[in-house]
Amino acid sequence: MFTRETKQARIDTLIGKAARVHGDVEFAGGMHLDGVIIGNVRSDTAPASTLSVSEGASIEGMVEVPNVKLDGTVKGDIRAPGRVVLGATARVEGNLYYGVIEMTLGAQIMGKLAQVSPVAAGAPAPSHE
Repeated sequence: MFTRETKQARIDTLIGKAARVHGDVEFAGGMHLDGVIIGNVRSDTAPASTLSVSEGASIEGMVEVPNVKLDGTVKGDIRAPGRVVLGATARVEGNLYYGVIEMTLGAQIMGKLAQVSPVAAGAPAPSHE
């Protein structure tokens, strides 16, 4: 009746546990974060673009990625018009704008939740003014 997606996301960019990035990061495809980013994180607008943040990893800045799998910490707003998966150790200190959300017991959100319409493929992205 119901099935859970177990397909592993493709990883094109990997930021290791010992890495600390100061500045904005833009990527295409999939990115996995084990370290720290102090800056905003953006991906291309492809519907399959995915960011995964492991337990112990963190981002201090805004995240704009279609799909997010979070087990670490984000201090800033998350805009993910696709799917957001929050693990038991996930912590969001900001507002979360999502298309579809899945939360595990223990995940924390210090901000507001707002469901948004998924951006259609090929449609221009909304401006953030």
